[in-house]
Amino acid sequence: MNNEVIIRKAQEAFTDPQTMYKSILEFQQLLMLYDAGIKQITTKFDILQEEFNTTHQRNPIEAIHSRIKDPMSIIEKLGRKHLSVSYKNIVENLSDVAGVRVVCPFISDVYHVAKMITTQNDINLIQVKDYIKEPKPNGYRSLHLIVNVDVYLSEQKHIIPVEIQIRTIAMDFWASLEHQLHYKKDFKMPDNVDSELKNCADIIAETDSRMQNLAKNLPNFKDYSEDSNL
Repeated sequence: MNNEVIIRKAQEAFTDPQTMYKSILEFQQLLMLYDAGIKQITTKFDILQEEFNTTHQRNPIEAIHSRIKDPMSIIEKLGRKHLSVSYKNIVENLSDVAGVRVVCPFISDVYHVAKMITTQNDINLIQVKDYIKEPKPNGYRSLHLIVNVDVYLSEQKHIIPVEIQIRTIAMDFWASLEHQLHYKKDFKMPDNVDSELKNCADIIAETDSRMQNLAKNLPNFKDYSEDSNL
């Protein structure tokens, strides 16, 4: 879907300037709520990261990133679902508007970090998609969680969904480069390139496993494999 089509679909959602103005205000407020949801989650990970830095020998959190899906991507995704652009449709049908990505050194760390965040009392786990145990056909690996977090404004509480992706450094390396190769959405990647990407993903996954097995021999390495069942 090109930008002209996306813009036209967005314009079709508005019948007059007053409706458009109201919708823009609602959209801005909604993005503010999603940003607040991200801040709630990233603060929790920041605290865990600081705890491990100060009281443990090793930190299972290497890096924390966050993003809000850009407006064009939101419109495009609603279009693929054959939904009009509205506050209600975004809230009820999109769970990945707010996203947090956590990068971990080892595979077992991924599940340990996931367990630490999902067992907190104010986090409600909605969905788990484990693309580590069951990779996507293209070789993509990551643990995806959809959680609800409470956001308190001056006079009202909102429940905001946030997608959390937790992956190893190696998985993040592959995903980042794969994204660069597929930067142009309307371009069909040759089959041999997709096949080679899958091969690279499998090699990286094997390396991930070997690195964790090596780490198990170190005296300060704590294996969190027991946390792999969410």
